Amino acid sequence: MRRAGRAPRRTPWKVAFFAVAAVGLVAGVAWALLGSSFFVVRSVRISGSVTVPRATVLAAAGIRLGTPLIRVDAGAVARRVERITQVQSARVTTSWPDTVVIWIRRRTAVLAVAAHGGFDRMDRYGVVLGWGRTRPRGLALLANPPGPAGSLRGNEAVFSAGTVVGGLPAWLRERVTAVRATGASVTLLLRGGATVTWGGPGRAAEKAEELAILLRTDARYYDVSDPVTAVTGLVVPGEPGRQGQHKQASHSAVVTGNLP
Repeated sequence: MRRAGRAPRRTPWKVAFFAVAAVGLVAGVAWALLGSSFFVVRSVRISGSVTVPRATVLAAAGIRLGTPLIRVDAGAVARRVERITQVQSARVTTSWPDTVVIWIRRRTAVLAVAAHGGFDRMDRYGVVLGWGRTRPRGLALLANPPGPAGSLRGNEAVFSAGTVVGGLPAWLRERVTAVRATGASVTLLLRGGATVTWGGPGRAAEKAEELAILLRTDARYYDVSDPVTAVTGLVVPGEPGRQGQHKQASHSAVVTGNLP
């Protein structure tokens, strides 16, 4: 009779069998992932903003067909793709058993900058996306670039101007002919000669809503940098003194006076 509480004896050959089986399983998985042709790259799929030529993306990605999927360094591939001028960001994932997926967000031009006898098209990060002899339709002119077009990447003023213009509602964006920016403060120049002090990129929806109402006054100057207390005037600040007016956001009180 087996004594109570005594652990059963393990047969040595069983221990050895399971150990060998475990090693074999690990080796089999490693071979399947790294050495076999079961899980290798057979296709590369590109999604997102696919206006960037496929051949350009594949050349930058540098993924060789037949590479074991597990050996694809997704971060390194994404960084290589992001070196393409037209690409703002990239994300790379693997889709088992044999596909690499590259998702792309392309850069969008929002500003035009006078350069080399023509105009550069520029995104809000200051990246030049192309050049043409004539001013591109639909792009606001950056009236006071803080430097040559090729040196504006990462500039705060350019980023503020591009972010504001890119976030305007369509009805307002098509009325903007030029934009000025100093640091984070942005000024819009509208068709017909009106000037709008917009301020920073924040609270864009409130500012646009307030400006839509104030534009009915046919003033020459609008300040919606603080949409709670918006200002209109018959003269742009800095011009010789003329009578102006400012209007509270409640749209009820109107006080006449001289703008500073």
